[in-house]
Amino acid sequence: MELLLVEDNQRISEFILKGLEESGYTVVLAENGVDARSLIIQKEWDLFLFDIMLPDIDGMELIQYTRYKKINTPILVLSALGEPDDKVKALNLGADDYLEKPFHFKELIARINALTRRSKMNYQASTSILKCSDLKLHIEQHKIERNKEEIKLTFQEFKLLKLLMENENKVLSRTQILDNVWGVNYDTNTNVVDVYISYLRHKIDKEGMPKLIKTIKGRGYMISCEE
Repeated sequence: MELLLVEDNQRISEFILKGLEESGYTVVLAENGVDARSLIIQKEWDLFLFDIMLPDIDGMELIQYTRYKKINTPILVLSALGEPDDKVKALNLGADDYLEKPFHFKELIARINALTRRSKMNYQASTSILKCSDLKLHIEQHKIERNKEEIKLTFQEFKLLKLLMENENKVLSRTQILDNVWGVNYDTNTNVVDVYISYLRHKIDKEGMPKLIKTIKGRGYMISCEE
């Protein structure tokens, strides 16, 4: 398994490299954002580990760049920035998980394993196009259409819709959605799932169209694809 670590602090990078290599991972280090940007597109990686505070192109820009290039490799942010706004911004830009420094190495390994496991499951389950009634989601192109009209979604909205469509006609709890879209250990007291479901409904279930996204009271949400 090959990981790209982007970290400019030599002490921290040496600690992470040593631990990951002893755990059986192959790790390539980029010490700045410019080098990282070149490495991101050079090959297929299993996971990205991004610091935020870098001397040139920062980690937020790298997240945006990665998703702009339609690269769906899981991104785990490792940052000393611990404010909720920093975490929310990174996740909304396309990061899959966020681990605040300093951290226990066992937790880092657990986060990596969870992300790569989830990524493999999604890859095996995915087809190039997901369909639900007159709604189409083109996975590789990150393109969504309903009744042949293109719909613009943010990266997190896209991930949420993709999860719903991969589990069509199945109820997903808020916890399941949080774990798969925003990452493990995200604040379970947040209403982010309800907010993003509302965003999706506004864009997908427009007035005059059949409502595809259903609320199952006391259980969660589902997308109903029955004609």
